Amino acid sequence: MTEDTWGQVQDELLKSVGLNNYKNWIEPLEFKNLKNGVATFVVPTIFMGNWVSRHFGEQIHHHLINVGADVSRVEFMVPKQKKKKSKKQGKPKQASALAQNGVDDDLPGAPLDARFTFDSFVVGKPNELAHAAARRVAEGDTVAFNPLFLYGGVGLGKTHLMHAMAWELKKKRPELRIVYLSAEQFMYRFVQALREKQMMDFKQLFRSVDVLMVDDVQFIAGKDSTQEEFFHTFNALVDQNKQIIISADRAPVEIKDLEERIKSRLQCGLVVDLHPTDYELRLGVLLQKVEQYRLQYPGLVISDGVLEFLAHRISTNVRVLEGALMRLFAFASLVGREITLELAQDCLADILRASDRKVTVEEIQRKVSDHYNIRFSDIIGPKRVRIIARPRQVAMYLAKQLTTRSLPEIGRRFGGRDHTTVMHGVRRIEELKGHDNQIAEDLELLRRALEA
Repeated sequence: MTEDTWGQVQDELLKSVGLNNYKNWIEPLEFKNLKNGVATFVVPTIFMGNWVSRHFGEQIHHHLINVGADVSRVEFMVPKQKKKKSKKQGKPKQASALAQNGVDDDLPGAPLDARFTFDSFVVGKPNELAHAAARRVAEGDTVAFNPLFLYGGVGLGKTHLMHAMAWELKKKRPELRIVYLSAEQFMYRFVQALREKQMMDFKQLFRSVDVLMVDDVQFIAGKDSTQEEFFHTFNALVDQNKQIIISADRAPVEIKDLEERIKSRLQCGLVVDLHPTDYELRLGVLLQKVEQYRLQYPGLVISDGVLEFLAHRISTNVRVLEGALMRLFAFASLVGREITLELAQDCLADILRASDRKVTVEEIQRKVSDHYNIRFSDIIGPKRVRIIARPRQVAMYLAKQLTTRSLPEIGRRFGGRDHTTVMHGVRRIEELKGHDNQIAEDLELLRRALEA
């Protein structure tokens, strides 16, 4: 295998992993040799080698085989360290791809996505509070909320806001040491430090930052040792008045198997919910994306009503919506046609079918049973104790809201109950959700899970 062969593979990887991932994880790789079926690459750090191996190793192997290389596996190695010179003689370290992307070499985290800025974030009623809180934190003059905890379902903008805050903080205060990473990466770094007996280095690294940003914190739930270290890191940073920003797919109190002391800590700052998108917000996202795609696909015409149709039909999350629009523009460009409603329906048939997925009464019953930790047989059974009756009413309410079943049909699926019983349950939950915050939160969480 030659450098030219590796160049061909790099071109293919750029297409498959995207520009941002390519620049941060693939471009720094240096092809060393191919011996006995093993392709070896030199990487700047152990962490980077492990990350590339886990996330891109199979793709690299696949593309190498596709260009004719006789490769059975791919390995990554770090060059042997030369003896350190004294501080007077030493030269400043050259910034790595991670450092160029806003993460110090000594504090490797996930690279920031250049697309995710405040300018590209579409604000609407469902996310206006989260956006305002993120803006306040990004001002960076004082620690306003510690931690700032953002939560919501997939594709509602949590990660976008996290990246936007990091970019803004770096622009306004470039001296800050900012680390953004996922909870999975935090755990991976922790386990690696344990294995290599470098816990003191790990503690020093993560407790010396100015801003720590952890995405998808629900991932550490149930991981006792990682939770312990996260808790102490959290406390150490708060004691130093350093900013902590956390995201998750649900509120702290709803994260199962997360230690109570961590839940308490996470709630001591500002907890903000990103609500599911509404029609106006989805349409705003589409309008913004169209302006970007028109630069990429000049001359394409999009008929009136297409964007409104997409905003109405694809309501699951923004990622699916953006992906649908990208596919539509690419397809129209390839076939040289105007983007009409008919073209959209043909091109996006699978996405539209998935968006039309019908929720069943049984699905609702099982989700509610799991949520309230009661047996499925109890929710459809005769027991009338409050601990079962209230979840049963919640399930009836959701069945009425999310399915097209009539009240008698719903009653039959709840153990043959009369339609008046269902009506009473629906009305009771309707009353409670107006003043009982816990019921309102339960309904929102269950609805999201069912519509996901």
